[in-house]
Formats: sequence, structure tokens, C-alpha cells
Amino acid sequence: MSKITAELLLEKAVPKSTRLRKIKTLDLSELHITTGDLEPQLFSRLRHLQELDLSDNLLERLPDNLSLPNLRVLNCSNNQLEDVTSLQQFPLLEELYYENNRFLRAADDYKVVFLLPNLRQLNGKDVTKLANLVRLVNSQELANRVTAHWEKNFRSQLSKAFSFEHMKSIKKKFVKSAQAHVVCGPSSLSEFTRWRVKTIAEEFLASLMEEEEKTTPGSGEEMEEEEGHTESPKEDRNDVGQITLTPSKRKAARSKAGATSKRSRSQSNVEEEAMPSPKTPSCFQEESSPDRPRASNHRAKGAKPAQDTERTQRNGEQLLKGQSHKRSGQLTEEQTEQDPKSDDVCLTPAKDSEGEETITLEPMHFLQCHNKGNSRDDFKTQIWSCVFEPPLDCGTRKDPVVISSRTMATCGGEAVCLIDCETGIVLKKYKVVGEEFYTVAWTTLTMVTSDGRKKKHNVLAAAGRRGIVKLIHVTADFCYGEIKAHKKPIAMACFSPSCETHLFTASYDKKIGLWDIGVPDCDYNFKESQLMVLEAVSIPLRLALVPSCPDRYLLAGCEQGCLAWDIGLDKPQKSRPFEVEFQFPDDEGNEIASHCVDGLGFLNEDVVVSKGSKTGSIFLWSWSQSFKAQGKVSQRTVPAVILAELEWSTTDLPYLTLSTCPAEEYAFCGDEKGSVWMYDLSNHLSVLSATKGARPNKRIAPKQVLKWPELKANGELLTDVLINNVVADPTFTYLVALADKNIVAIWKKA
Repeated sequence: MSKITAELLLEKAVPKSTRLRKIKTLDLSELHITTGDLEPQLFSRLRHLQELDLSDNLLERLPDNLSLPNLRVLNCSNNQLEDVTSLQQFPLLEELYYENNRFLRAADDYKVVFLLPNLRQLNGKDVTKLANLVRLVNSQELANRVTAHWEKNFRSQLSKAFSFEHMKSIKKKFVKSAQAHVVCGPSSLSEFTRWRVKTIAEEFLASLMEEEEKTTPGSGEEMEEEEGHTESPKEDRNDVGQITLTPSKRKAARSKAGATSKRSRSQSNVEEEAMPSPKTPSCFQEESSPDRPRASNHRAKGAKPAQDTERTQRNGEQLLKGQSHKRSGQLTEEQTEQDPKSDDVCLTPAKDSEGEETITLEPMHFLQCHNKGNSRDDFKTQIWSCVFEPPLDCGTRKDPVVISSRTMATCGGEAVCLIDCETGIVLKKYKVVGEEFYTVAWTTLTMVTSDGRKKKHNVLAAAGRRGIVKLIHVTADFCYGEIKAHKKPIAMACFSPSCETHLFTASYDKKIGLWDIGVPDCDYNFKESQLMVLEAVSIPLRLALVPSCPDRYLLAGCEQGCLAWDIGLDKPQKSRPFEVEFQFPDDEGNEIASHCVDGLGFLNEDVVVSKGSKTGSIFLWSWSQSFKAQGKVSQRTVPAVILAELEWSTTDLPYLTLSTCPAEEYAFCGDEKGSVWMYDLSNHLSVLSATKGARPNKRIAPKQVLKWPELKANGELLTDVLINNVVADPTFTYLVALADKNIVAIWKKA
């Protein structure tokens, strides 16, 4: 039964009233009201209501048909609002307050200004000038660009004989394409722009259909609505630098000087005991950055990011909170004088080493976004880890443009960044001064709201030199806690795919911890617990849960070998030694166990990809066949059953790690020259499985090698780039390379 009754409305009227239609001011604050408590049939009797206070309640949205035609002032502060579009039902609204609704984003301000033509005050601020910009200038420009996008890319698809069925088939494609490519104004408007572009595109198509309908008698079928629209995540402030991509040429040759020298380990530079870092600093010179930002490949050059910063104090440290979409130091394409009309330049070789046609990767964005001390001249901070955000099964983020793995988290230096791969926008940036982040990992937790409802949210874990795991509720823009997991740096963290709260942390203390991070309540109280400690003989650098049995076995690449543990929780031992150590051939063909394994990943449920023991080579080997061999001989050290070798760089620089894309059966690894080696293994796996451990005669060449483009900062080339990590999203739509020059490079598969 609803908490809101006619008697309550009469009592809460200011002043109290005897009839609902006479009420002009109503105070319903602090009543724990939910959205379901607001019955439109009852509220429709408040025909003369002008001021309504709904603050300090539990509202997620307002019902669409409250029927308050004379409402002038509305206060929805301190609720749980997720959407503002329902406010358009109050066209006479002049003052609106919705502060402290943690799920609302900066772009929502632009939305309500556009939707409410009489709005003058928003959260106590005059929005008259903003309204003129949003309602007139911005909307007209967007309408022009949407029309131009149609004429250029979709007009030709419209057949001469108009068909509603045909129009339906291209509607979703056009709306999606327009949202991805039509931009206008500063990056702080990007989320609002996507929302407006969708509306304008749909209105444009509707008007086009009306015109065509006049010449198509008897056609009364309506267009199908596109489902699942939502907005991009909240925007963020960031410090930027200008770097130019010159695609017209490449270096004819690269120097090999220093290619065989080991990368020195970084040391702590804060007031703590100096300790070795699991990652290493650049061994090259710092390049300078210019004074102003550059826009993305697909955005106007004049776009400037917002300058406001919001900080929140948590656990004695400052965490930067995002407010608006802020573009990072964007490395953009510079058109050449020889071809001034070229818009997009593909830097991928057209053919692979065997002369076959290769996939085409378009360079999208080159970002400088992990600046140390907010310095735009920082080209030394190394970027180490990148993980794509998992899609939520429910909630507000259902937009087909963003629901897939389009958002990623990267870490390096003292910052963790959330980046939209399509737009190149740094959505959020989290910062801990004095920290050096080495790893990030996603999980999806089912949280319980204050009114008892269950809701899924993505949580990000970030860790590094301090040995502390930071837990960030991304939607709420809040670092809600930390786990003091180790006394030494954490090289890598990963969540269990079978239990959303189980987190593995690999540390320089030669231990791997398994933690249950718990689920935070509505006040962000949580309780973590350590479930297990895995003992390693050397520092664990990379972790991989065995896909066929993720609850049973964990594989780790360490500084002195590759180890596996039984992690079954049915066993009583909390501290466990490794079960088996795998041997690999060295350059002379001898089986060795003591070598650095700095790259590790599963290509499918059985095939492992690892690098480290043999120069210029990456191994494919069988987990099941190798582990079965251990059971037969009852030894802790057994040879890995090698299926194949992948040809790779001859460098001996450590920590150039690899990754896999199991859905596409691809493997990736960067090198010391800024190149990305891509291996398409889809045609090899069936053949390799039939060899049953026979040692391969030759190495498999990469499908193609993606060369590093010429990047300029203040007119000077950035040279000697090391690729620390290469990651593709699960569908291999985007390819991301993390460099030692504070650069996140993003390509998109055409």
C-alpha cells in the first residue's frame, strides 16, 4: 500500500489545507518515499500545486504522468535519481534542485535545461545563458551535422521506391552511427551531445518518413523504437597535452642500441622504505608537451575540456572525482600537404608477412592521460595495465553503442583512468598522490539499496607499489574502501570468474593472496577476509585462472618460473605451496624451470600462451597435457607440452607482457620498438591439438605487425617507445597499446 494518501497530502500542505485542489505548496521531504509511492491518479488532483519538495527520500525517478500542470518549483535533492528526462512533464518549471543524487552526471544539467523551456534556476544557479547555448546554438549546429551525416553516409541507401520496412532496417544503424560520429562543442558536452543526437536523428527520420508518406498512399506503419538507450558514464577533468600523429611516413630504420640492456627497476620516491617495483621506468629521454589540448580524430580542434575539479577525502588520501567528460592529452592525426582531404589514415600494413590480406586497424586516439603531478610535460610515466569494463545485464546502461566492451580502465603512475575507446574521452580519473598503480581489475557486485532492492554495479580494484587494493564504485564515483593486502608492491590482481567477490593479488613478497572483498551495503560498509595464501619461490608477475576449472587451479608467471596451485576451497590449508612447476626449453634447447615468465594468458580452455624462457619466441602449450604428465611421474617439476612457438622480437627487455582474445583466437604482444605483434591462431589450433606434444619444427609468424606511428610533441618526434602491454576487447573491436611514454594508443578494427 502506498505511503502517500490524500490525508497525508492535506497534512503536508503549506499551509495545511482541506482540499487537494487548493494546495499550492507541498512538503514531502524525509518520508522515505520511493518511486512507486507516487501514484499519478492521486497527484493528478493537485491541479494548482506550484511548489513541491521531495528532498531526502529514496526516489530513483519520477513517474512520467504525475500531471502537475502548474508546478514552478521542484526540490529532489538527496535522492537516488538516475534519470532526469521525466522532468519534461513540468513545462512551466522555473526552479529545480537535485543536488546529492550520486547517479546523476554533469550532462544531466544540459538535459534539463533543454527539456524545460522556462527553467531559470538550477541548484541555485542562474542558467539563462546556458539555456540559450543549449536550446539554440548547440541544437541547430547538431541538427545541421546530423543532416550532413545522413546525406554523406546513408542517403544513398534509401531506395527510390520508398519502403517503411527498408527504413526500419537502416534506422538503428543511422542513429547509432550518428551518436558515434556527430560531435559539436567542447568535450564537457559530449554525453549531452550523444543524447541530443539520438533525439535529432529520430526526429529527422520521422520527418523524412512523413514527407515520403505523402507520396506513398495506404502506408500507415510506424517506425519501431530503438531499445535500450542510455548515456555515457560521467565525464572527468583531466590534464592534457598536445601531440600530433603524422601518418604520412614512417621511420626507415630504428636503432638497436640498448635493445639488449635490462630495464632498471624503479624505486620508491615517497617517505616510505624504498622497495623494488614490479614494473620498470623508461630508459629513454623525456619529451616535452605543448601548452594546449588537441581534439580527437573525429572532433573539432577547438574543443576544450572542463577545468573544474572535485576532490573527496577518503582513507587519508585525495581521490580525484570526475565531473565532466575531459579529453586527455590526445595524439591526433595531422593531415599532410600532399593529401589535405584525407580524413582517416590507416597505419596498419596492407599485407602480412606471407602476402595475405590483413585486417584493417584505424588509429583512433593517442592519449596522454596519466600525468604525474598534473604535468602536461610528463612523457615518462609508464602505463601498465588495461582491462575492459564488463557489461551489466540490467540497469540504465543499455545503449547498444556503449554496452559492449567500449569502456576500459588503465593504470599507470598515480592515476587510474576510465576511457571511452570510441570517443577517446577520459570519462573519469582517480588519483592517489604518491602511489604507483600497476594493476586494475573489474568485477560486478550485486548490491542492496537502502530500500532493500538488489542492483548490479561494476566495481574496480586498483593496486600497486603500496600493496593496498583500492575499491572504487565507478557509477557513484566513489572509492569506498581499501584492503591492506601486502607489505610489498602488488604486481597483478584479478577476480575469479566464478565468484564475484574473490580477488587474487600477486605481490613482491612472493605470495599470492585470495581475498573475499565482500559486498558493500547502502552505506558502503564492507568486510574483507583473506581466504588463502599461495607460496611462490619467486615474485609472481602474471596470474591466469584455468578456464576449464577456475575454482580449482591458478597459474602464475613468476620471475623464476611458471607455477600452478590447487586453489580449491574444500581443502583446509590456508597457506599452500605450489603443486607443479613447468619447464620450458631455453635458447640451446635445454629444459629449464628457472626463468622469468612475464607474459601469460589462456587462448582457450586448454592452450596457454607464455613468454620468457627463449629469446625471440613465445610458447603455445597445453595445460591439460602438461598437468597430466605431472600426475603420471608424481613430480613437482615437469616439462610443458609445447604445441608451437610464435616468432617474436629478439629483445631481452623484461615486462613486455602479452594478452589473448579467446573469442577471436588472437594473441598480442608489443616490443621494444613500439610495434604490436598480432597472431591469428584460429587456423592453427586444430592442427596443433593433433600433434600431441610433438616439438614444432618452425615458429608461427605473426599475422601482421602493427607499426608505431610517428608522434610529435611540440613538433618533435617521440622516439624509442616501448609497448608494455597490448589488450583487445573481447570482440576485438578495439586494440589498445600501453606505452612507457605516458601514452595510451587506441585502434579500431574497420
